[in-house]
Amino acid sequence: MSLPLVRPAPVGPAPARRAVLARRVRLLVAATIAYNVVEAVVAITAGTIASSTALIGFGLDSVIEVSSAAAVAWQFAGRDPESREKVALRIIAVSFFALAAYVTVESVRALIGGAEPEHSSIGLILAALSLLIMPFLSYAQRRAGRELGSRSAVADSRQTLLCTYLSAVLLVGLGLNSLFGWSWADPIAALVIAAVAVKEGRDAWRGDTCCTPVAGLAPAGGMGGTCADGCCTPGDGRW
Repeated sequence: MSLPLVRPAPVGPAPARRAVLARRVRLLVAATIAYNVVEAVVAITAGTIASSTALIGFGLDSVIEVSSAAAVAWQFAGRDPESREKVALRIIAVSFFALAAYVTVESVRALIGGAEPEHSSIGLILAALSLLIMPFLSYAQRRAGRELGSRSAVADSRQTLLCTYLSAVLLVGLGLNSLFGWSWADPIAALVIAAVAVKEGRDAWRGDTCCTPVAGLAPAGGMGGTCADGCCTPGDGRW
C-alpha cells in the first residue's frame, strides 16, 4: 500500500507577498536615502564649523547609509534580487570599514592634538531627531527584509539601527562637551562610532544578518519564518 505523497512546505512567502515586500523595501530604502542625505549635509557642515570629530563622523555615517541603501535599491531593481545580494552585502561591509578607519584616525588626532570642539546646537537637535526617526525606519525594513528572507535588506536595516545608537552616543558626547567643557568626550564618542561600525561591517561581510529561512519550517502562507540560527522565529521579540 503506497503512502500519500507529502509535499514539502514552501520556503518563504508566496510570490504575490514577495512582490509586496520587495516594493515595501524599495519605499523604505528611498525614505532612508532622503533622510540621510539631509542628515549628512547638516552634520558635516555643523561638525566642520564646531570642529567636532564626532559630528563629522556621524555625518559620514549618514553618507555610508546612503551608499548602503543605494546598494539595496540596486539589488531590488533587478529581476533576480537574490543574485545581486552578495555584491550588495560587500558594498555595505566596505562602507562600514571605511567609516571606521576615517573616524578612528581623526579621533586619535583630536585626542593627541588636544583639539577643543565648540558647542553645536544644530548638532544636538540633529542627534535628538535621528534618535526619534531612525528606529521606526529600521524596524519596518528589518521586518520586511526578514519575512522576505533578504540578508542585504536586513543588513541595511541594521545600519539604520546603528544610526540610532550613534545618535545617542553623539548626543551624549556633544552634551558633555557643551555642559561641562569636556572636549575629550567628542573624540571618545567618535571612537565608539568607529568600533560599532567595525562590528557591523564584519557581520555584513559574513552575511550574518539573521534572515535565511529553513526549508520545511516556514509557516503556512510564508509569513514570518524560522531561521537557521533561530533568531528570526516569530514571537522572539525581535519582529
